Amino acid sequence: MTKLIWTAGALASLAAPLAAQEELNVYNWSDYVAEDTISGFEEKTGIEVNYDVFDSNEVLEAKMLTGSTGYDVVVPSIEFMARQAQAGVFAEIDKEALSNYGNLDPEILEVVAVNDPGNTYGVPYMMFTTGIGYDVNKVAERIEADKIGSWDMVFDPETAAKLADCGITMLDSPSEMVAPALNYLGLDPNSEDAGDLEQAKELLLSIRPHVRYFHSSQYINDLANGEVCVSVGYSGDLLQARDRASEADQGVEIAYAIPREGAQVGFDMLAIPADAPNPEAALRFIDYILEPEVSAAITNYVYFANPNTAATEHVDAEVRDDPGIYPPDETRANLFSLKPHGARFDRSLTRAWTEIKTGR
Repeated sequence: MTKLIWTAGALASLAAPLAAQEELNVYNWSDYVAEDTISGFEEKTGIEVNYDVFDSNEVLEAKMLTGSTGYDVVVPSIEFMARQAQAGVFAEIDKEALSNYGNLDPEILEVVAVNDPGNTYGVPYMMFTTGIGYDVNKVAERIEADKIGSWDMVFDPETAAKLADCGITMLDSPSEMVAPALNYLGLDPNSEDAGDLEQAKELLLSIRPHVRYFHSSQYINDLANGEVCVSVGYSGDLLQARDRASEADQGVEIAYAIPREGAQVGFDMLAIPADAPNPEAALRFIDYILEPEVSAAITNYVYFANPNTAATEHVDAEVRDDPGIYPPDETRANLFSLKPHGARFDRSLTRAWTEIKTGR
């Protein structure tokens, strides 16, 4: 019988705990990666991903400003990221650690740098517009053809009243609903004037009786299933609703319109919290997202345009040529971007939004 001899080294190795598997904690918008984005990263790196989702910038901001979230990568929209960066919430991005950073469109980096000087704290992830998704048949039965594709669908009380029975929804995001209301009134969508805010509030209160609910993700399935007929939402989400309706083949036809009066164009950013527990893994994840095939696969799945020039050739032609995803020049001319609000105006905006949602 063979006798086992335990050396001091062998005993020490047994007593030591197993090395913990490297992990990454990601907090992203709902429905905002391809089916294999996370699993592909895990397979490539051996890093285990804990993936949580949110559906509004306000929800993310509330977490970020309390600190100690435990997240390594978060995805705020640029105007929110800019304000949070001023509060010291984010770590600077080590661009030297990102071998794929050169894939980003220099023109888009220049636009983003207006809110993030030097592209210091964020890496552009996806681009979007905020517009109107609608049930083609139900809407055509209820309103005049010249109203379709206009903010009149939701901001004109008479038109909204005709659509109320089949269901209007709006984003539960004060900044992203007040801005188009201001623009519809011919005012600066980034105005912080108290009188302008009052006008926007009164406009939204005038159509409040016709709004079924305020939510920033529920509308995707509800629109696709025919539960509602008009939703103000994010371009990619509304285009996902369009395709889900088509796949279900239940007679629901969804279209997406960037309203002709103008609409928000935005950028969602990959950012690393200053207290991220796994910052090196965070950089590896961001660099992975910047791989052309990975960015293209996300765009092909979620219908949001990406800022990765090297990815364009890998984006499906029907996606690349969709004006709702990559707007033509004449549409882009009427788009506006949002700027960070000051704290005083933000408090006024929050109070106004509470009045709008409650209808009083």
